[in-house]
Amino acid sequence: MLDPAYQADVVIVGAGVAGLSAAHRLSSAGVTTAVLEAAPYVGGRMSTEKVDGFRLDRIGQLLSTAYPELRLTPGLDALVLRPFAPGVLLHSDGRRHHAGAQMSAGGARGALYAVRALASAPAKSTPRSGAPLGTAVDQARLSAALARLASTPVERLLARPELPAAQALAARGVPARTVDGFLRPLLAALLCDPELTTSSRCADLALRSYAAERLCLPEGGAEMLPELLARTLPPGTVHTGVRVTSIATNAVTTAEHGEIRCRAVLLATDARAAADLLPGLRVPDFHPVTVVHHATDEPPQTGAALLLDADRGGPVAHTAVVSLVDPSRAPEGRVLVSSTVLGPPPQSVDTAVRIHLARLYGTSTARWETLAVHHTPEAVPTMRPPHDLRRPVRLLAGLYVCGDHRDTSTVQGALHSAHRAAAAILNDLGAAGSMHRADPMPATRAA
Repeated sequence: MLDPAYQADVVIVGAGVAGLSAAHRLSSAGVTTAVLEAAPYVGGRMSTEKVDGFRLDRIGQLLSTAYPELRLTPGLDALVLRPFAPGVLLHSDGRRHHAGAQMSAGGARGALYAVRALASAPAKSTPRSGAPLGTAVDQARLSAALARLASTPVERLLARPELPAAQALAARGVPARTVDGFLRPLLAALLCDPELTTSSRCADLALRSYAAERLCLPEGGAEMLPELLARTLPPGTVHTGVRVTSIATNAVTTAEHGEIRCRAVLLATDARAAADLLPGLRVPDFHPVTVVHHATDEPPQTGAALLLDADRGGPVAHTAVVSLVDPSRAPEGRVLVSSTVLGPPPQSVDTAVRIHLARLYGTSTARWETLAVHHTPEAVPTMRPPHDLRRPVRLLAGLYVCGDHRDTSTVQGALHSAHRAAAAILNDLGAAGSMHRADPMPATRAA
């Protein structure tokens, strides 16, 4: 098995979306590639649990139809994106308010409809004027700002001065009412950071995507991205159940098969696993995320909208009837409600979430069935300033790293870092077509 000849041009450690998308780009260029994954399945954090016909995402990251890499990544041609209803629902002062996105003449969804209160549980006090986006002037200014973001080139956004998002919004003169009533809950949903400590550049990118296109979910669950990527790679490329114990520029050592020789190694694990294999790599802080999934027979009257809590009146940051967004996630005749808690979860998290959801949806949740509670302590890398959105992917010739911790903490960031890493590898290898016929890899379970 330990042939002195190398067994692949490139060995990729980790079969998340970053590693798998890099494998596609390398394979398409004629570079023989082997993807090694310690888990028995591909996907990493983008996994989906199946329970009684329901499909339950473990983290539930929101996607955007504006993410360029979803269109550019080979292997994702068959990915189906299911959009939420335009705009969002904001729960404020005991009522739900619709802030919807409107198509501008140029095609960007930059302007906001006038805020409209929807039927819900009566408020305990008289709603404040203009809730939750402030006065009509505040709303007009916010609409204009989002419209400008939607049409601003990314490189211009990245050249702006960098501050924590909350400080940057205040410095730009955005009223506190508008921040707390709309931007904070929206950015909490997009970045998993309700305190707005994220780099203002990353926050601007997130708002740009929101203003330009639609929030969405992948049909069939988050796992569909890595499954599609793995399924469309050349047979025998992906090997699950293979634990890498050390790496070098020309070989990896595995617990199951000893040394596997190669011409380059791409480390595509999460940040902590990457640092375990390569001491000295930066490990960021993380935002913990808990997702609670409930089943019911009657859907709450919110349609396929994303519901945000502007009052911060309980543990739930955002929630949605996801089976109305993507019907494949629930069996016929049943309804799936998925809710996200940011930060450390409270004790008796399901009870606290049920009480909060009853207020948010204006209906009893006593008979809702709890399907799963998924807590991920290191769900999303933080992006506090100064944040390098283009952290180097080439450590030295023959050794590369990619993942959302090298870019932005989004699916777009993970895919883009893989794009950059694959380009660096191809440049270093001088790949301009077929490389060589690799010796066979050891027999493992292929994904």
